Amino acid sequence: MVALFSAIAYLLQLIGSFVGLKVGGFLEVEFSDLPAIILSFAYNPLAGVVAELIKNLLHCFTTSTGFVGEFANFAVNGTFCLVAGLIYKYRKNFSGAIISLCAATLAMSIIGIFTNMFIMLPLYMPDAPFEVLLNIVLYTILPFNIVKGIVISIITIVIYKKLSPILKSRR
Repeated sequence: MVALFSAIAYLLQLIGSFVGLKVGGFLEVEFSDLPAIILSFAYNPLAGVVAELIKNLLHCFTTSTGFVGEFANFAVNGTFCLVAGLIYKYRKNFSGAIISLCAATLAMSIIGIFTNMFIMLPLYMPDAPFEVLLNIVLYTILPFNIVKGIVISIITIVIYKKLSPILKSRR
């Protein structure tokens, strides 16, 4: 299932790249994280994190970011899957799903701040002053991650309810 969902995630990531809907010139709006989140809920958080890793490793061969974008994608979305899956593992009901996805959105946003502030942006903009990096993180990356987390969470709630019986029967 991890291999299958990783392949689906990778295809969704490629489709997202072709659509070209970008925020701030480098933040892509795509839905390739959905398969990993579904795995985190249906099986365990590690399955979702591994799917994120495989998706990003595959994407390294079709991108020009020098693995920097893939590392950022994995750090942020892997955190989302890990947190959502860990909480949902112990509260497998609708309120548990809502709580896990809210916590995952918060965790993803926090990791996004740190990885972009201290790793990603300094690699892309080594001469930029701290204030410029901080403004990009606080006014572009943070709102993007919050909105993305909310959208992905809503879609996850709708999709998972329909897929759950099928996935549970495949265990």
